[in-house]
Amino acid sequence: MTSWVMERMMRRAYPGTVNSPARDSPVGALLREWRQHRRMSQLDLALAADSSARHLSCVETGRAKPSRAMVLKLCETLDVPLRERNTVLLAGGFAPEYRETGLDDTDADGARTALETVLAAHEPYPAVAVDRHWNVVTTNRAMGLFSEAAPTAPTGRPANVYRLALTPDPPDATVRMVNFLEVRTYLLERLLRQVRATGDPVLRALYDEVSAYPFPVDDAPSPAPIPVGPFAVPLRIDTPAGELRLFSTMVTFGAPADVTLAELAVELFYPLDDHTATTLRALYDSAPGGS
Repeated sequence: MTSWVMERMMRRAYPGTVNSPARDSPVGALLREWRQHRRMSQLDLALAADSSARHLSCVETGRAKPSRAMVLKLCETLDVPLRERNTVLLAGGFAPEYRETGLDDTDADGARTALETVLAAHEPYPAVAVDRHWNVVTTNRAMGLFSEAAPTAPTGRPANVYRLALTPDPPDATVRMVNFLEVRTYLLERLLRQVRATGDPVLRALYDEVSAYPFPVDDAPSPAPIPVGPFAVPLRIDTPAGELRLFSTMVTFGAPADVTLAELAVELFYPLDDHTATTLRALYDSAPGGS
């Protein structure tokens, strides 16, 4: 998968805001900020949106008022996240286009069922659903197998994938990440790319926080990398049942028309070898409620 496709997926799955503009900012200023953030010239954007550079310039400077259809077209061309498209519409004096439905709402029954189906179907392998800031929304039962390796979320804050993954394991942990430094480097690079792609200040604050976490107190040398084919960095976990090796992939809802769904993603973990697959199945079957 190309880096361009990954960046577009990250923008949609974990959207943010460019410099957090206020809702009463002129619509042209917001569109200009997004255009500059996407590193497009006025001519490039105008051609892609079937408009003219002169008209776009007038819109950005406030000399012309864009129609609702044009605002939506420009936002689509700029790949502006749905939440921020509503902000741009409001700045232009228009009603929001995309609703925001909580997963607990009756209107979200279909989406919630689909999410639960994806999570359950992935068992006995772990899966976790996250919001745009990587806060845990829900998990499948197999994800509970990792609970011993993860620290408890701070009181008053939702569990966050990056905080959990990048907090070093205590020295006496019976389940610990073997290649912590390798995973740490990969995760921080991924989060930084997301910060740059979205301009989200919350993600920036998260990056600043987790990148300052201490390194594990461990004199053991880093393990030699293992061949993983096309996968970037595996997750290697030392357990009483032996070392488990996994990789992960992200999935999102296709063509969402709801802000909540657009900001929802599921991380699915897969075994990299037969031992891991067999062990995860055995652990899942022996756990309360297992098959």
